[in-house]
Amino acid sequence: MVKAYLVNHTHWDREWYFTTQDAQVLSDQLFTQVLYELESHPEANFTLDGQMSIIDEYVEIHPEAKERIHDLVERGQLFIGPWYTQTDANIPAAESLLRNLVIGINDARKHYGKAMMLGYLPDTFGFNANLPMILNQVGIHDFLSWRGTNFKRQAGSVYFKWRALGNSVVFAANFPLGYYTGQIDLTSKKNLKDFVENRLDKGIEFEAKNGNNDEVLIPSGIDQMNIVHNISDTVKEINKYSKNDVQISTYPEFMKKLRSKKLNTYQGELRYPTYSRVHRTIASVRSRNKRKNFKLEQDILRRVEPLMLIAEKSGIQVSNGLLIKLWKQLFDSQPHDTLGGSVTDNVAVDIDHRFKQAFEISDGLENYIKKRIAQRLSLTNKDVIVFNTDPYKFDSYKLITFMSASKKIKFPSKYEATLVKEEYTPTRPNIMQLTPNGFEFKDEPGYYKLYVLIKVKMDGLGYKVIHFDDSDTEMASLQTEDENSISNDRITVTYNNGKFSLNDGTTDYQDVISIYDQANDGDTYDFSPLRKDHEVRLDWNGKLTKKESASYKKLILEGSWTLPYDLDDRLSGENTKEVPFKLVLSLTKGEKVLSCKLHVENNVLSHRLRLRMKSGMQTEYAHAQIQGGFRKTKNEAIADNWNDEFVEKPVNIYIFDRVVGQSDDKNGLYFFGKGEKEYELVDDSLYITLMATTGQLGKPNLLWRPGRASGDTTSVGHTMTPTPMAEELGDDTFEFGIAPFEKDELSEKNIIKRVSKWLSPNISYQIQKYNLFVNRLDNKIWDIEFPDNLPQIKDEESYLDLNLPDGIEVSALYPAYTIKDTLVLRLSNMTDKAINVSDLKENGYFKTNALEEVDRSEYEVGPYSMGTFIKKLN
Repeated sequence: MVKAYLVNHTHWDREWYFTTQDAQVLSDQLFTQVLYELESHPEANFTLDGQMSIIDEYVEIHPEAKERIHDLVERGQLFIGPWYTQTDANIPAAESLLRNLVIGINDARKHYGKAMMLGYLPDTFGFNANLPMILNQVGIHDFLSWRGTNFKRQAGSVYFKWRALGNSVVFAANFPLGYYTGQIDLTSKKNLKDFVENRLDKGIEFEAKNGNNDEVLIPSGIDQMNIVHNISDTVKEINKYSKNDVQISTYPEFMKKLRSKKLNTYQGELRYPTYSRVHRTIASVRSRNKRKNFKLEQDILRRVEPLMLIAEKSGIQVSNGLLIKLWKQLFDSQPHDTLGGSVTDNVAVDIDHRFKQAFEISDGLENYIKKRIAQRLSLTNKDVIVFNTDPYKFDSYKLITFMSASKKIKFPSKYEATLVKEEYTPTRPNIMQLTPNGFEFKDEPGYYKLYVLIKVKMDGLGYKVIHFDDSDTEMASLQTEDENSISNDRITVTYNNGKFSLNDGTTDYQDVISIYDQANDGDTYDFSPLRKDHEVRLDWNGKLTKKESASYKKLILEGSWTLPYDLDDRLSGENTKEVPFKLVLSLTKGEKVLSCKLHVENNVLSHRLRLRMKSGMQTEYAHAQIQGGFRKTKNEAIADNWNDEFVEKPVNIYIFDRVVGQSDDKNGLYFFGKGEKEYELVDDSLYITLMATTGQLGKPNLLWRPGRASGDTTSVGHTMTPTPMAEELGDDTFEFGIAPFEKDELSEKNIIKRVSKWLSPNISYQIQKYNLFVNRLDNKIWDIEFPDNLPQIKDEESYLDLNLPDGIEVSALYPAYTIKDTLVLRLSNMTDKAINVSDLKENGYFKTNALEEVDRSEYEVGPYSMGTFIKKLN
């Protein structure tokens, strides 16, 4: 007889084919019933899906329930948190996943006493290989999930120890048959004997035999399902029919029992589509949102949060609450369906709006801080303030943006200033202006918006004011040349006969980047090939232009591709459309990265665009950076009868964070991404998916995913759901870098150092009155009289200048959540060896976990792990 621990729960997608507002209507009734049921049945308990956001939304309409929720949580009847939202676990950055936990746990503790300290993700589409490390950062050592496991290929049991890339470990419990294995609905209650014999006992037996387990965990619930009424009586009835011993339990209780058992250890990602679909190609669906997500993460982590610290040191107060609100806006767009893209267009409109709102908060905070500092410094319109938001030295080029009445200006020669772009606004006649004599009408002079590249040397976390003067001549700008190659002191790129080559002085990479296109017969869950179609290479054709200066050079190729309009046209060859493109390749002096920007005016439907980066290396492995570390992926053999073992084709398509490449014993070639997330190793090349467009939420009988449609569209009473927004028509822009590494510089510490520098933001500001809307809030951030007791600031300041060991990356730098006037420095060790950081202790930093709780362990950051350190600002 097997002992089965039954846990009553609800799974709560905030949006899917229904909106967040729809879910709130459902929660109004359902959550209210949960509270009454628990209060009237003290022996019962309920798990509220492990996310705080849905409680926030319920309490917003039921503020009187806050104390009741607190009491039930304290009594151990209601389990909430630890996440703020049920996140996707493959696409968000490590810091997003970690902050989702930190903010969720803090909210639960602050308002309701405690959080359920388990890594609970019951429906996420697979899990990155370093998730145990992220969970450990907040003191979580247990993990519960459904999808992504294969017991024969992994740990041999539904229960195992899951080890991260480094040394972090969690105890893992899997629901191989889903979080609805023991779902008790009204139909089940009416015929418990049939439910037990044909469903519940079969689930218990399956979990028992996969690992020879005599105790198993049975989740009882499903999407938006209510609490089981009178569950204790129901379980008594179940035990009359069951061959097993079923008892009411909780997730924490079961995981505590699991810790005493001898378990096998598994290391690696959880993305096998064995017992359930994991949608291995979802990382390229609705690709615009993936790129927005990446940009917003970068804006928060490398712009807004460090600027908040600079503001604090400059005597400018900004609410930490706005930062938390900004993070929550991002988290609301990171659940598995939402960020994956497997939603209706009605929901997609809401997602777009949330990203819009989040960028407005982010841009507004940055705007406010920059202008207030400029006001304190009494800058003129011929001063540009440039920021370094990294806590270490910067010595390279930054792009600054400012307004000027003329291009006849000059910077000191040490800045090597080059005008790389200009936008002219002509004179406007009869513009109203308030003067001492009242309103007068005058002609407003024309002006330029100038984009200037400057060489700047700065210490960490601070700013520098750069002054320019009038000149008799226009400043140096890019010159157009009639040539087909560009070079800096590190790289040469040549266009010849429709192909690009790259040479770094030791290796010649031929045909290094190209574009491939293929029909997409899939849906918003998965790419799937169209039967009788195949992937084709698109020609690099059109007009080539070269522009250069001493410090900056670029090649611009403008052309178009002729592609079939829709899936029918792919097979018939009829009805084609022109798809214009513009490829811009640029090199900056001293940088060993080819920066690329591809604009595609997408005019056709249901297709997949991929970029091939050809290294010429016949390597067995791809080398990918994921959340908090690097891993190697190898193509696994796929049997012809793969669907005997898998419910979708286990294609060798993987997910990376920012970097993926190939390397051998001589050199390496790496792709740096800005929101591109999906790659495949094919022979001597990596194929990076740029976009996979589709017009359906779910489709049945796909070549790579036979059977029912995902998304319930072929379930009883459901309908097929068109998603024209997922076709992503119009302008799609992809930014990426290509970085070669010679043998003596090929290491993970150098790779991460180079990509981190490549992603270093350009942040500048000018006080000016040419255009008060170039920064959206400028017109309303009035001058103020600053208090006399503010700290004195100068035209150049540095507030934190660290000398970090190679291999250490700054994961985050922000104002602490729990301790006033304190900064949080989170470091990420991107190598496979522990790194000592005892210098931080000598400089007044205290080691904590990510929740800002004291950590008394050694001042080191483990392999492929993170470390959090705090210090008083003053």
